[in-house]
Amino acid sequence: MVNIETFRKLALAFENATEESHFEKTSFRINKKIFATFDEKNNWAVLKLNEIDQSVFCASGEMIFYPIPNKWGKQGWTIVELSKVRAEMFEDALKLSYDNVASKKR
Repeated sequence: MVNIETFRKLALAFENATEESHFEKTSFRINKKIFATFDEKNNWAVLKLNEIDQSVFCASGEMIFYPIPNKWGKQGWTIVELSKVRAEMFEDALKLSYDNVASKKR
């Protein structure tokens, strides 16, 4: 299980990562681009994964990771159920999300 304090600590540990509000959510950004959001109401994160990483994380079938059910999901935006995910698995997915977004601006 991952709580917001752990999420924040992990996300802000990345080089040049910032925290900003995004509508009713908390977003984490690199170069003004979102790589993760936290939805307090639903206790989930949304991460920007590439197609391959998204399919790997979603393959468990345990409904911990799943694509957002619309066009955003087809672009790699993936919901992570924070009450179900192991910290190590979340950290791996968060790093991939950060790297995916950061590499587009380099």
